This record gives sequence, structure tokens and C-alpha cells, in this order.
Amino acid sequence: MTSIKEQAAISRLLSFLQEWDNAGKVARSHILDKFIETNQGKTAPELEQEFSQGASLFLVRLTTSLRITYMTDSCLEKLLRSIGIFLSAVSSNRYLIEFLEVGGVLTLLEILGLEKIKEEAKKESVKLLQVIANSGRTYKELICESYGVRSIAEFLAKSKSEETQEEVQVLLDSLVHGNPKYQNQVYKGLIALLPCESPKAQQLSLQTLRTAQPIIGTTHPSIVDCVLKVLGTMHLEVQYEAIELIKDLVGYDVRQALLKGLVALLIPSVKETSKLQAKILSGKDLLKWGCLGHGRAVSCLTAAPSSDPSVLQLTPSLPMFLQQAAAAKAIGASCRCSPWWRSTCASAWGRNSTSSSWLPTRPPPATSLCQAQLQVQTALAPQPGPPCSCPQSNAEDLYMKIDSIQADILAANTVNVTKALCLHGSSYSMNTLYGSRDSAQMAYLTHFEEDVESKE
Repeated sequence: MTSIKEQAAISRLLSFLQEWDNAGKVARSHILDKFIETNQGKTAPELEQEFSQGASLFLVRLTTSLRITYMTDSCLEKLLRSIGIFLSAVSSNRYLIEFLEVGGVLTLLEILGLEKIKEEAKKESVKLLQVIANSGRTYKELICESYGVRSIAEFLAKSKSEETQEEVQVLLDSLVHGNPKYQNQVYKGLIALLPCESPKAQQLSLQTLRTAQPIIGTTHPSIVDCVLKVLGTMHLEVQYEAIELIKDLVGYDVRQALLKGLVALLIPSVKETSKLQAKILSGKDLLKWGCLGHGRAVSCLTAAPSSDPSVLQLTPSLPMFLQQAAAAKAIGASCRCSPWWRSTCASAWGRNSTSSSWLPTRPPPATSLCQAQLQVQTALAPQPGPPCSCPQSNAEDLYMKIDSIQADILAANTVNVTKALCLHGSSYSMNTLYGSRDSAQMAYLTHFEEDVESKE
């Protein structure tokens, strides 16, 4: 027979459950507030003691209410936080199994895709998925088998809250670790996120890809095009993560495809150049626009109204120029960390924009090659301008030391590095660097070189 004390505890439990069953929306909200306040951080044995060994009876009511009302957003955030107290409690494996048996994972994933639900509730749903994923490999596989990677990735791309997006990143990072059966699925989902319109989502995806790449071991062919397209962003934090990922990919089988792609970005396509008049801004124009001062080059990629003559205007071609500059920075950074890149790269500057002419000199491919390849240094030695006057100087501040005349010389430099390397016996192949190009683009390059020589 049960003692009087146990009978009193059971009576309190039944009274509490009856109060929940008979309560309306407002009353249930108050019950949840009190439950969260008094039970946050408790272990599973403590919860059982609180509910007289009947905590599962309240959990099943919470999950039932969740499945019935989640589309209406009625106390949804509080419901999820209350369920989280059960699932995150120490020794809570029984609660976790009970939640999963009633379709808890599918409900949480569906919440992420509903537009009418508040961002805070979706954030709590992501936290519950984190708890489930951190419980072991079996639970990670369950999330992936429920089309979880796609739902989570789509939510990351659409979310407007950076805090929520960071929670999603933690979840994706958890799914890629200790999940050999579906880690490739997570990897592909991260790559698919790169073309999305959210800069924060792009940044977090790139960061997670850097973590996932050593785990996967191999690369997916689509990663090259996706990463190269990200270089055209105007968000420097995204561009930085893309360049860091490119540096990591240098050690994988896509390095040659990456190099070809980066060099291709330095050369404007025929379609793009047909819309633009190819010219380099003179030092006089730059001084008038405030981009040069006291012998220093300053970035002037700031948006301004068309009536403001003091700042360089945003144009449809600006993303292309930013992409050129980022590609040159990526080449320079990769040259410093990879002997293979140093032996196959050659200096290349964009000729249509001051930004794409100067920014490459910050991690300058020419200077990096000069420091690593004696043949290139010998070829550049007769040429005037910054790369040859101070090839051994600090590459990080070279762009700050050039004046308007040096900028023009830098842009007009026509040293044939390929020819120089061949004359010095270096095993350098034009096809290795540029790959196969169509006749139209080769004709454009030939015409451009002839035009430069005629002007000289």
C-alpha cells in the first residue's frame, strides 16, 4: 500500500493534470510560465520527483498540444521551451524516445517552414533539434532521414534573425560530425546555400564548409563555381570566408579548377566588356574624386547619390570589379600558402577598374611570385613601377605606397610572364593556367593586347 505522503503527491499530480486539461489558452500560458520558471535546469530524477514519478504524463500533454496547435502559433514558444526542459535534462533518454515516437522531429522541421510562425518560436525549434542531434548518431540519422537537411538549409537562407541563423549553423555543424551515413548530404546542402541572397547565411555556410571539408575528405565538383560566384559579394565578411575556404581547397583535387576559375575572373568576359568602355582612371580624375591623397591609394567603392561627385558611384559593373579584386586576393593568399600555386600562377590585373587594379596588390600575385620565382623577378626588373621597385617589400602595405603615376604603370604593365618563364626553362604551361577558351574570348584578348601595344 502507498503511504499517505505518496497518496498526497499523486493527488497533487492528478489535480495539476486536470487543471491543464480544463485550462484555456491564457490559463495554459500561465501554467507554462510557472513550469519553466520552477523547473529550468532540473535533471530527469528531479523532474520525476516533482511530478510524483509521473512527469511523462505532463510531457505527453505538451507534445499533444504542440501537434494540435503549432500551426496557430498559440503559446508555441513556451510549449517548445517546456519540452526542451524535458529533453535537455540529464538522464532524459526516456523523454527523448517518447517525444520522437509521436513524430516530434517531423513537427519541429515543419515549424521551420511555416511563414506565419514567429522567429522566436522557430529558434526554439532549432534548439530542440540541436538537443536531439547531440544525443547520438542514431538521432542525427533520424533528422536527415526526415528530409531535415533540406528544411534546415532553407530556413537558414530565409531567416531574418542573425541569432537564429547562428543557432542553425550550430545544428548543421553537429549534423556533419559523427554522421558518416549522411555527412555528404549535409555537405551538399551547405554548398547549395552559397548562392542564396542572405549574406549572413553565406558567411555561416562558408564557415561550416571549412569545418566539414576535412571530415568529408573529398570535394564536390559544384563547390568551385559556387565559391567563385560568392567572390562578387559586396559584403567583406562573406568575401573573407570565401577566400579562406579557397585557401583550404588548395590541398584538394579541385585546385587546378579553382586556379583556372580565379584567373578567368581576372579577365572580363566578352559579354561584360562589350557593355563597358575599357579605360583606367587617370591620376587627375582620381584626385578630383578624392580617391588619391598624398601619394596613397584609397578604396573608393562607397555608394553615394549620383549628385555627389566626391565618391565613386555604384554601377552595374561594380560586382564584376569586386569579383576581380577578390579573385586576385585569393590568388595572392593561395600563392603564399601553396608551392604548387606559386609555381603555376602568373600576375594578372583587371584593367577596367581602379579597385580591381589596386586591391590585387594588397596580397599581390606579382610580389608573391617575385619572392618565390626568380624568373618572374628577372622579367619584371626592367619594368618601372611598384612591383619591380620594391618586390621584396611587405606585400600587405604595397597598395598604400603607390601614387597615381605608379598606378597607371601598374595597370599598363605588359610583361609576358609565360614567355619569361619559358625562356628561363620553367615548366609552365599556358593551358594549365588559362585552360581552353573559345575563339571569341581569345580574339578579344588578342585585340586587347594589340590595342595596348598601339597606344604605347
